[in-house]
Amino acid sequence: MVFFVGPPFGNYINLPYITPIKGSFTLEPRPGLFKQIIKTLRYDFIYKDWINKMGLRNKGIDYAIKHYNKGEIISIAILDKKEIPLIVRKIPENMDVELNVSCPNAEKKMVTEGLESFLNHKRKWCIIKLSPTIETTLIDNYYQLGFRQFHCSNTIPIKQGGLSGKAIIPYNRKLITYLKENYNDVEIIAGGGIKEWKTVEEYKKLGANHFAFSTICFNPYLFCKLYFNIIKKY
Repeated sequence: MVFFVGPPFGNYINLPYITPIKGSFTLEPRPGLFKQIIKTLRYDFIYKDWINKMGLRNKGIDYAIKHYNKGEIISIAILDKKEIPLIVRKIPENMDVELNVSCPNAEKKMVTEGLESFLNHKRKWCIIKLSPTIETTLIDNYYQLGFRQFHCSNTIPIKQGGLSGKAIIPYNRKLITYLKENYNDVEIIAGGGIKEWKTVEEYKKLGANHFAFSTICFNPYLFCKLYFNIIKKY
């Protein structure tokens, strides 16, 4: 059982028993992160959770490679299929990666084809981060290409950007159930709405192997409670 902390908090939190996922990084830098945080990150009192439209603002894959440490996972987002061979050649063969194919708030859709180039036996982790609204035929395609690690799931696409938090839980229930019912050799990372330990237990009963959190980091009290539970489990 592994616990992950996802972007953007994975870029900054480095604690025992937690594996950070850093990124998401694109081939070229996309500046303006702070500006987008100020403009778009907010708590929505209608949805009762967090919304953002940061649009993959990041320092680029070269920065990620330079600052990579074994034990971390680098989230990669691909905006053009032509970028795939360029990124594959750049990154170390043993760099653990998560392929973000489902960011809902960039100006274009993520590339979802040709990603099998990232698979190799030197990587412990080569994860596909699914959209909560993904068609099951696309999951089947990822499996047929050789992917066995699935992160359920990314933020929910809404008009204002990407919605995170407890709203993702019903989508994850369906995704985890589908994966477990159809494939007995997959590793499932459940992430979305984990603000208390009972959500971890619920995901575990559905069949999740590992767990990821991010939004909870906005609340230091809840984060500390969760982290102490993680320490107990180890």
